[in-house]
Parts: sequence; C-alpha cells; structure tokens
Amino acid sequence: MWISHFGYRPFCTPSSSGRGLVQNLKETYQDTKPTLFMAGGFWVGVLVGIIGGLLGLVMNHFLPMFMKLGHNVPKGSFGWPILGETLGFLKPHPSNTLGTFLQDHCSRYGNVFRSHLFFSPTVVSCDQELNYFILQNEGKLFQCSYPKPIHGILGNVSMLVAVGDTHKRLRNVAISLVSITKSKPEYLNDIERIAIQILTSWKDKQQVMFCEEARKFTFNVIVKQVLGLTPEDPESRKILEDFLTFMRGLISLPLYIPGTPYARAVQARRRISSTVKAIIEERRSRNSRSCRIRNDFLEILLSADTLSEDEKVSFVLDSLLGGYETTSLLMTMVVHFLGQSPIALQQLKLEHQQIRSMKDKDDCLNWEDYKKMEFTQNVINEALRYGNVVKFVHRKALKDVKFRDYLIPSGWKVLPVFTAVHLDSSLHANALEFHPWRWETQDQTCKKFTPFGGGSRCCPGSELAKVEVAFFLHHLVQNFRWTTEDVDQPMAYPYVEFGKGLLLNLDPCSF
Repeated sequence: MWISHFGYRPFCTPSSSGRGLVQNLKETYQDTKPTLFMAGGFWVGVLVGIIGGLLGLVMNHFLPMFMKLGHNVPKGSFGWPILGETLGFLKPHPSNTLGTFLQDHCSRYGNVFRSHLFFSPTVVSCDQELNYFILQNEGKLFQCSYPKPIHGILGNVSMLVAVGDTHKRLRNVAISLVSITKSKPEYLNDIERIAIQILTSWKDKQQVMFCEEARKFTFNVIVKQVLGLTPEDPESRKILEDFLTFMRGLISLPLYIPGTPYARAVQARRRISSTVKAIIEERRSRNSRSCRIRNDFLEILLSADTLSEDEKVSFVLDSLLGGYETTSLLMTMVVHFLGQSPIALQQLKLEHQQIRSMKDKDDCLNWEDYKKMEFTQNVINEALRYGNVVKFVHRKALKDVKFRDYLIPSGWKVLPVFTAVHLDSSLHANALEFHPWRWETQDQTCKKFTPFGGGSRCCPGSELAKVEVAFFLHHLVQNFRWTTEDVDQPMAYPYVEFGKGLLLNLDPCSF
C-alpha cells in the first residue's frame, strides 16, 4: 500500500480503477485544503509584513522631503532612499579632523544643514550657538533620542538613553555619588595604587600596547570603586569577559540573530546584570549580619530609595561603561599627543616632580595635590578638544523649533557635532594643533568647549575621569620616557579608536 504525503492514507491499490483514484485524490485534497490554506496564509502574511515594513521605511525617508521644506528648514540632501547619507557620515577619519562628510556638507550648505541619518530626517549642527541652544533646552525643546538598537543593548533604564523623571533620578544619584567619592582618601589611594601596579609591570618591558594597559587600569579602578572588587576576585574576571563582549556588540550592526556580535552583547548584558544582582544581594546579606557598614560607592547606591532594583543594576553598568571605555580613551589620547609634543611633556614632568618634591617618599597623592596639577588639567582639556572623545550626541525635536532663520521640524533628529566647534579656527587659535597652553587664558566652561556634553545631560563623572588620568600621569612621566608610531592615529568610526592599539616604545627613567 502506498502512503500519501498529505494525509498518511492509501490512494488506492494497484487494482483500483481510474475512477477510484480520482475519487481518492478529491477526498485527499478536501482533507488537506485547510492545512494548505493556513500555510499559504502564513507566507502571505510574512510577505505583507515585509512589504509594509519596507513601505514604512521608504515613507519615513520621503515624507519629510514634502513636509515643511518650504518653511526655512536648513538646506541639505537626503541622500539614498532608506539609508540616506548614513554610510558617508560614518566613514572613518582621524578624530582631530572633521572628515570629508562634514567638510563637504558645511562648504555646500553651511554649518547647519539637513540630512537623513540613522533612518531619520536630521538637522546636523556644526554651529557653536545652536549646539549650546540644543544642550541647554534638553527636556524642553529637545530630548535624548538614540537609535532603538542602542536601547536594546543598554536597556531602557540606562541613564544614557532614559528621559524625563527617570533620567533626572539617575543623574541626581550620580552627582551625589561623584561629589562624595571624588576627594575621599580611600578612592584616591585606590587610583594611585592601581596605577603603580600597572607601571611596575612594565619595568622589564621594552614595548606595551597602551590601549590595553589603559583599559586594564580604568577597569580595575571602576570595579573597585563601584563594586568593591579587586582584579583577583572571580567576579571581576567574569564581568570583564562579558563587558568586552558587550562593548564589541555596542558598536556592531544591530541584528539580533544568534551568533552575531549584537546578539552576544545583549546576552552579555543579561549576564552582567545577573552578576551585579548577586553582588548586591551578597552585600545586603553581609550588612544584615554585621553592624559594620562600608561607606563605599555600592553602599551609597543601595541606600538610594529613589531607584528601583533594575535602575540600580543599570546604573552600575553605565558606570562601568563610562569609567572603563571613555576614561581609557582619554588616557590614550593624552599619552599619544604628549609623545608628539616634547615641550608639553617636559613641562608636565616638571610640574609632577615639583609636587612629589613637597611630599615624603611614601606619601600618597591627595585632593590638594590634584588641585595643584594646573598644567596637567590644561593637557587633559587639550586632548579632549583636539582628540574629540565624544564627536556628537543624538537629540529629537519635541516641537517645531525656530532658531535664527532656521526651522527644525517636530520629530526630526538633531545632531550637535562637538568636533566641528572644537576644531573651528575662528573659535580656537591654531585649532588644528595640540597646544595645551591655550587653556592658561581660555575658559574651559565656555560654549565652545563641550567635551562631556552640556546642560542636564553633561557627564556627571567627568571629574573622576580627570583625576584618574592625572594620577596615572604623575607616576608615568616620572618613571618612563616613550615614543609612539606616527602611523597610529585616533580614528573616528564615529566612536574613537586607535587601530593598532598605540604601541609605546619604553625607556625607563628609574624605578
């Protein structure tokens, strides 16, 4: 007997008549008709969904071309359908240059122009006054608006993407923690101890990859500061492994397909969250068994009644992100530019030798020492201006906004580009040169210098980053001379990275 592929029933026997075969086929079709219809309906639904999604993207691209473009919307180009000009905007270039995209568009349309970036109609601002206006009107006229895939990987309660009351609560806690922590002897001693450990490990080396060493330093500092962990703790190694996976996915193509960097990053974030939750529970359990309460970063965070458990976990992840990647990049920028400026390096070294000469051999650095590092602050500020750790931020217009003769339509994205202002020769003399001495007379809080953003979203941990860099430099410049390879430059992708890891050729002074 033959078996039907449709209903597992006999068609006929070899002796069946032709009429019986036809009858059986009709009955079989009637039985399988609903199944075939359902399968066909499913694929029709998938096809309709794909077509609808594509139409939505196309309409999202083309509708802005016909809406309000006659109402003083800045001049510009929308580029290709759907993708717009995103690929050109993201083309890598040295971080101390504007790149061909911005140079070309500013020369054609002016310092404020329209484009289509990250699947949205966008006004790009390379104008100092408009950038400042956008930053100062956060939550009123403009709102933080990063692409949705960033939300998927950071989480909706991350301080980086949160808006409104959620962002305000997270930021208030961050400011409180920074103000309490930054001058505490325990925190400053941890920074100096970890810096000395890193540099001591160099004493028998002729070369180091500084990007790796800087990340090692900042990670060890931040996990000690936030979670009270040392590099030897198993939780530290676990968090670092997952965090590296997380960072690779943060700058990858946002496709949530098993095995892709983005999907692995989302999974890594979940594992980090689980690890942090376990550390928090262990700390709570320890506190309930002991009268001794540790007055550290995590303890203060746990006592913040204004935050939910998920917000506290996300806050820790945000702290790791800012304290690890951004601070290590700033350190690398400083070392790179100092290696190309012997005069600045010599003045920096003299400043730190003078500070050390006023202390006993084994005395630790303190907050008063940090405040004396005036030229060090100039060097850090110049690395921030010239190297541009943060190139731009994402905002969205909450309503139609008029600025000068421009109209920024409601719902459009707005990209204030900090790099353009930092490298503007009309605002900074010899803007395309690394010149720390400019900060002896130039105000670092002015409108034309926004390395950490501005307004209510200005980075609350910027001072901590500067302390870490200053303390590391204190010991580096007194114990090592170094040279760098000219071919390795900070590149904007738009995130900034040294493609070859910044190889340092070391020459120990004394140890």
